Amino acid sequence: MSTATEPETLAELIADCAEIPRPEVPRHEQVPTATPWTVDDACHAQVADLDEYV
Repeated sequence: MSTATEPETLAELIADCAEIPRPEVPRHEQVPTATPWTVDDACHAQVADLDEYV
């Protein structure tokens, strides 16, 4: 990777980016799970008559 010049081709840019070190990620920590998505009555009411508009 050369910091003195800008890459002139996409291949040079990809090669430069491939040399950037990845951050260390601790292996012992668990990734939090997302809250399940649910549709409530208010959300459903917004699209209840969608077929009439399409």
